[in-house]
Amino acid sequence: MNKKVKTIGVLTSGGDAPGMNAAIRAVVRTGTYHGLRVMGVKRGYNGLINGDLVEMDARSVSDILQRGGTILQTARCLEFKTAEGVKKAFDIAKVFGLDGLIVIGGDGSFRGAKDLCQIGLPTVAMPGTIDNDISCSEYTVGYDTCLNTVVSAVDKIRDTAASHDRCSVIEVMGRGAGYIAINAAIACGADVVLVPEYKWSFDDDVLRPILESKSRGKRHSIVIVAEGIGGVIDIAKEVEAKTGIESRATILGHVQRGGSPSVRDRVTASQMGAHAVELLIAGKSNRVVCMQGGQITDVEIEEGLAMKKQLPKEMLTLAKELAF
Repeated sequence: MNKKVKTIGVLTSGGDAPGMNAAIRAVVRTGTYHGLRVMGVKRGYNGLINGDLVEMDARSVSDILQRGGTILQTARCLEFKTAEGVKKAFDIAKVFGLDGLIVIGGDGSFRGAKDLCQIGLPTVAMPGTIDNDISCSEYTVGYDTCLNTVVSAVDKIRDTAASHDRCSVIEVMGRGAGYIAINAAIACGADVVLVPEYKWSFDDDVLRPILESKSRGKRHSIVIVAEGIGGVIDIAKEVEAKTGIESRATILGHVQRGGSPSVRDRVTASQMGAHAVELLIAGKSNRVVCMQGGQITDVEIEEGLAMKKQLPKEMLTLAKELAF
């Protein structure tokens, strides 16, 4: 073990995601197993700037594996986006004796980790976001649980849509990424899916599939819309105005973030959290823990942020073919 590493911190940043608690648990228990002191930072970078840290041990993370959200909480921090804010966070980290920091969050959180690394605090990041939009990782903690929540909700909405011969237009999360939308559409048998990665037109990509399925005897329709597109209320109104089919809009919202994490999220979070600690112990930092080829690995933060992740067009084609 690198004897220079005696105390590490862990924080969650950005939007919460199911599995973050499993990652925190893995960091704390892996750290204590190796004889490290572990400090939990409350409310992300905001807590680091304001010195809101608490010592954690194996017992303090008991019974959190199955809980959604994050016991360390999370918050946005505009001050941390400034050089002065980063320096203040670094100084507070030193006051608490941190030899390293593990950041659980999305790409914005990774940039903060990189900034701390650059001024001397060894930092490792790992992806915790329901959007699955981290370029260097084929999977992010929270994504599977979110998808299962979306599928369950859409299945329930379909029951009502079928009962009333309606068209249901449903907005799912994902910001500028369509991974939740496309996979939910395939899993739920949606007639239409709209994602921000690819251009679409109302007549060709919304109206035509709905009318064609109606001509084949289908009496209800499901339209999945990614958050980055939005406008589901207007889309529903336009569908009804142009087809005469009664239409309703539903925005699933933050229900997609919560809930007990799935097996995949618990296991992946545990693997990634332990790997992050092992990197710091080995004297490695400025790394992002990620999944590539189904295996847990790591890359330089700069390399990870520079990568591009493109939603496969084949997925969009598959969704259209299966909706025929």
